[in-house]
Amino acid sequence: MGLLAIFASSLLCVTCCHALRGFPAPLPSEGRYEWTTHYFQQKIDHFGFVEDQSYKQRYLVNADYYKAGGPIFFYTGNEGDIELFANNTGFMWEIAPEFHALVVFAEHRYYGVSLPFGSQSYSTPGNLNYFTSEQALADFAVLGQYLKAEYSSPKLIAFGGSYGGMLTAWFRMKYPHVVDGGLAASAPIFQGDTECSAFSAVVTKDFDAVSHNCSAGIRQSFQRLPHILKSMGDSEFAKQLNLCKVTMSGAFSDWLQGILGYLAMVDYPYPASFLEPLPAWPIKEACKFFGRSTYTDDELVKGLAAISNFYQNYAHEEQCINTSSFAYKGLDNSGWNYQSCTEMVFPSCNKPETDFFPPTPWSFASYSESCHKQYSILPRPDWLKEVYGGRLSASDFSGHSNIIFSNGKLDPWSVGGVLETSNPAISVILIEDGAHHLDLRHSNAMDPSSVVRAREQEKEIITAWLAQ
Repeated sequence: MGLLAIFASSLLCVTCCHALRGFPAPLPSEGRYEWTTHYFQQKIDHFGFVEDQSYKQRYLVNADYYKAGGPIFFYTGNEGDIELFANNTGFMWEIAPEFHALVVFAEHRYYGVSLPFGSQSYSTPGNLNYFTSEQALADFAVLGQYLKAEYSSPKLIAFGGSYGGMLTAWFRMKYPHVVDGGLAASAPIFQGDTECSAFSAVVTKDFDAVSHNCSAGIRQSFQRLPHILKSMGDSEFAKQLNLCKVTMSGAFSDWLQGILGYLAMVDYPYPASFLEPLPAWPIKEACKFFGRSTYTDDELVKGLAAISNFYQNYAHEEQCINTSSFAYKGLDNSGWNYQSCTEMVFPSCNKPETDFFPPTPWSFASYSESCHKQYSILPRPDWLKEVYGGRLSASDFSGHSNIIFSNGKLDPWSVGGVLETSNPAISVILIEDGAHHLDLRHSNAMDPSSVVRAREQEKEIITAWLAQ
């Protein structure tokens, strides 16, 4: 999930208050998957009667395992190129043969190549007006109904991770006649109702669990960074850290906060390339650069250089450290920035009593001002609660059924997820050693037992849905 630089994010696949920017190619992949690419003609506006144009929504299909009467496994695309998610959602591919399922990955409007107004999709507020989660869900519903008829498939099971997980949950809630059940992995659907420092607190906890000295050293780095930059100068600091360009102190601090959040999100038990190529348990590896609790300024600079290079250049493919880049190319910051300024308002702040980041207050007034300056719009912080239900009103999900909410306890986004429910028709799975939607990834010999059990539970629940 991407954000404006001063903002908090959602899954989506972003962190703290930072935007996803400029990413390297090629697409990362956890497995070798094949598909055929298709396009479906969608209405630009599903809910009005004036705008009658249509656009081509991209979706990917694999029918290798499908047998007549089998279900459709339908991934609700999120903030990026749909091929990124197809390459990193191995659980769907892995269980499809067992269920004789048709595998489908549907791209979210305004992302990838599914652009309602082509190259002009982001050019005017009017063209962006149809960029909402409600319109995206309607796309999924229309496409889902078409596919069920086209393949004579009686059942559709939705899958999604992060923002895609939020969409999967809402898809089942809003279109139960189309969706028979949904696995919403790491879906922070309550993030707007969550205490603003909660994300940062989990990031800090993850590092502290590996090494208290590590978290103490990082805290000291943030505390000393303004003094280091003042005494060293921006140019010399950039040289010492091998930065691609000279940055102001605030920009580097923002970038550092971002990569620490990402390390917590992708603290997987095996090497992976979802955001950047990283080794197994990357927090443990990163903490090797901060093995003591106190440092001289020169030592802190060396530690910051090492952790920056570790995150962005672990594969030794870069000549310098690009602080304008947080993660992989397939994630789209421009789209998520806009969504953050409309519906996806997730308060974010840092507090010294709970996290190691520099103290940063949350100001909705400043947030709104920035949104208006960039997009000529004002965010609606309560809209998600009004249209989908908030933390209190949806705590038992009365009237809803057949949704799995899975969350890894290592994942900072778990604080906005569904961690309990009194509704027996809703399943909550907590993964002790899981980071961001680890259960949606392909199985690996290095997987902890907690995620192995979670996947088995998920398969059992999906089997029961299909028997209903």
